[in-house]
Amino acid sequence: MNTSAPAARPRWFVAGDLNGFFGLLVDNLTILGFISMALIGLFQFPAEIVFTRMFPGTAFGVLVGNLLYTLMARRLAARTGREDVTAMPLGLDAPTSIGMALLVLGPAFVAFKAQGQSPADAAIATWQLGMASLVVMGLLKLVLSFFGEAVTRALPRASLLGSIAGIALVLMGLLPLLETLRAPVAGFVTLGLLLYVLIAKGRLPLPLPGVLVALIVGTALYYGLGLAGLGAPGFALPAWTPLSVVLPWPSLGFLEGLPNTVPYLPLLLPFGLLMVVGGINVSESARAAGDDYRTRDILLVEAFATLVAGVCGGVAQTTPYIGQPAYKHMGARSGYTLLTGLFVGIGGMLGLISGLVQWLPLAVLAPIIVYVAIDITTQAFQATPPRHAGAMVLGFLPSVAYLLAIKAPGWIAPEQLHALTTTADAHGLPELAVIFTLGNGFIITAMLWTATVAAMIDGRLRRASVFLLVAAALALFGLIHSVDPRGGIYLPWQLEGLARTISWQFVGAYVVLAAVLALLSFTPGAPKRTT
Repeated sequence: MNTSAPAARPRWFVAGDLNGFFGLLVDNLTILGFISMALIGLFQFPAEIVFTRMFPGTAFGVLVGNLLYTLMARRLAARTGREDVTAMPLGLDAPTSIGMALLVLGPAFVAFKAQGQSPADAAIATWQLGMASLVVMGLLKLVLSFFGEAVTRALPRASLLGSIAGIALVLMGLLPLLETLRAPVAGFVTLGLLLYVLIAKGRLPLPLPGVLVALIVGTALYYGLGLAGLGAPGFALPAWTPLSVVLPWPSLGFLEGLPNTVPYLPLLLPFGLLMVVGGINVSESARAAGDDYRTRDILLVEAFATLVAGVCGGVAQTTPYIGQPAYKHMGARSGYTLLTGLFVGIGGMLGLISGLVQWLPLAVLAPIIVYVAIDITTQAFQATPPRHAGAMVLGFLPSVAYLLAIKAPGWIAPEQLHALTTTADAHGLPELAVIFTLGNGFIITAMLWTATVAAMIDGRLRRASVFLLVAAALALFGLIHSVDPRGGIYLPWQLEGLARTISWQFVGAYVVLAAVLALLSFTPGAPKRTT
């Protein structure tokens, strides 16, 4: 008689879980720190709204997602009888969380104040917009959980990764680098240590995670030099926020923010799509490392955690991290995700996370984002065919236009800005108006430009024509190349004057080039088709 002993129940914690916990915790704290840095430091957003309204719900999404991934890992271990199953790490997504702060929440707060709202009212409206944005992205991810692989087959990898790499290099790289160098000694030393341990793969003479050591050294330098009078001008110790219980109760406040998400859909929809693509990639990565999670389950948990965070007041979406094999190599199993979820979730409710974030200097947090930008851009080139490199570089340029567009109002007087965007010359359309038009919807623009050139390289000229016609249709309604100063969408017959001219010129450019490529596909000089 065949009697097989039941598989032993996996242990809740092993020694490697501590290493995994520190690594995953620092990642999440860094992103929360940058969100607060961007909103409070760059946009003068009320700190109370960030710490008592936005952070508890955002942290709660991390708690829910990590608890579910912990349970999934324990179920897989029990089913297979293996004790070396490592849970999928979940946390706040760096590119889109930073993008939400710099490209959605911050500009929306400024726009609400420009409409005459008080800073307090504008902050609440911005918070509701952030909630609604998460609900929109969560619903998109929920639907795409069932069709995500079909989406990834329709667009080349260079298009999907290149668009986010453009954000990384131009926005996540340059803007945090400027913050790093505002306190040069602490910031530059922190950046150098991070590059040493993460890119050069050097080892520090301390039995601690390298990122944690870099943070400690940078923070010590920042406060040590500041207290000695040798730090950056304007140094001051932050005020400690007393711990207080803020429960992230579900709220219908996101309904108030839904109408305000419309101008930001060209940003929000690609953000959600990229997380689905990332979820598929990390599932394959975990499978290659020996942990066979069902892709749809990974995506559904990601979507559910984002929805929960949005309904409970969060403003940054969760995602499974690409480094699951790295956590497995650390010896982590399922305890590290449980520890991280509990620490971040409960710490967010008690105000502990907010207190820690306030004491981490901007110049010390920013270098971590600079490293993330370098890593994302590097991975984009490594994970795509070398022949598509030129296509991906082209996709970076709309991000440059967006950077100029968000900085121009601070550099140019309002009356001069209006003249520069409404006065054409003998060379064609106003240059600054072209910059704004190219920057609006830049993520989708980058995806379509990269996909078009990649298709051309592969000899699929008719496929390239289709991408161009899709771009023309989106430009017609302002989903890309919006001529609305706020980047909003519209009906084409609502446009007048120069705005109408610019819009139709861009639409016409796409249609004409699509026709040219379609005709070239019938010529003997067309590139040979590759798979």
